[in-house]
Amino acid sequence: MPITVSRETADGMVRAALRGFAGEAELAALPVDEPLRPALDLDSLDFLTFVERLSTAFGRRIEEDDYPRLATIASSVEFLTETH
Repeated sequence: MPITVSRETADGMVRAALRGFAGEAELAALPVDEPLRPALDLDSLDFLTFVERLSTAFGRRIEEDDYPRLATIASSVEFLTETH
C-alpha cells in the first residue's frame, strides 16, 4: 500500500531528523533550498544518522540510491511526499 505524507508532515519529519545537528532557530532560518551538508557541517556519519532518523519517521527504508534526493529540506520534502 502506498505511503502518503502531506508536505507539512514531511517538513516536520525532515526538521525533526535534523535536530541535534542544528538548533531550532538555525533550522527555522535555514533556506529550504540550502544544501544541508555544508550548511549544517554534516559529515558522512551525520548524514547517515539523518537518513536513518528520517527513515524511521517515514516508516520505510530509504535506499542509498535516494540519498542525493535528500540534499535540501525542499528536496527531502519532495521525496517524502511522492507516493511510494
